Amino acid sequence: MWIALAVAALFALMGSMYVVGAGQGAIVLNLGRLVRIETSPGLHFKWPLVETARVFDRRLQVLESEPERYLSADKQDVSVDFFAIGRVEDLRAFYRATGGDESVAVQRLAPIIKDSLRNEINALTLREVVSGDRSQVVGKQLAAINRGAATLGVQIADIRIKRIELPQDSNVLKSVYDQMRSQRLQVASQLRAEGVEQAQTIRAEADRARAVLLAEAERDAQRLRGEGDARAAKLYATAANRDPSFFTFQRSLEAYRQAFSDGEAVIVLDRDDPFLQYLKSDR
Repeated sequence: MWIALAVAALFALMGSMYVVGAGQGAIVLNLGRLVRIETSPGLHFKWPLVETARVFDRRLQVLESEPERYLSADKQDVSVDFFAIGRVEDLRAFYRATGGDESVAVQRLAPIIKDSLRNEINALTLREVVSGDRSQVVGKQLAAINRGAATLGVQIADIRIKRIELPQDSNVLKSVYDQMRSQRLQVASQLRAEGVEQAQTIRAEADRARAVLLAEAERDAQRLRGEGDARAAKLYATAANRDPSFFTFQRSLEAYRQAFSDGEAVIVLDRDDPFLQYLKSDR
């Protein structure tokens, strides 16, 4: 008898305990009626037989969905494949709306997300949908999606677009690619024009700097030549004052050197010409 009582007590004790892990939450039902919620991790107790505990994962989860077809602002058909990242935020609302069935939550969330994406994609052209920033497409509708998800006790953290498929009509594809190519060519032309303008500016600055340097060099050269000529004239004047005959002799030698520098010059002068005075022999 004591053994039976001990076994019964053990089963009763085991039936009165449940564990909530990190990132989990639990609801306690008393004869099917929700009486309390436990979100702190650890060991918790309940009344055996009359109370039951259901534990749910409250961490972020990926909610997959089937691709949906939308109509763009320019009346083009496009297929969008996406997934949502969300978690259970309000256990009470989640249990009342879905009975604790996660598949029911996913089924009810899908229309909310698809309708919100439809509102955004319907306002965009096909080119904007394909080549635009996908995060902006879903970011504008995230608040509206969460207002609908709140009725299910769920919060959507993010929505990611996996793939956008264009219609199979070759004319539509060609039109989209032509628009994208035209846009890229326009950007390339603008960059080339800016490059040519910058090159012309650099060349003009280089030519101006060259002209300034040449002018400054010519100015300095003329100044140095003037200073040299002045110094030479001063030296000649000093030499002439000290020894006029030697200065005259030196100048005559320079005149001879310049006159006969090529070795072929012929000069016809009178024998008594002063130019020949130093070429005469004293003997």
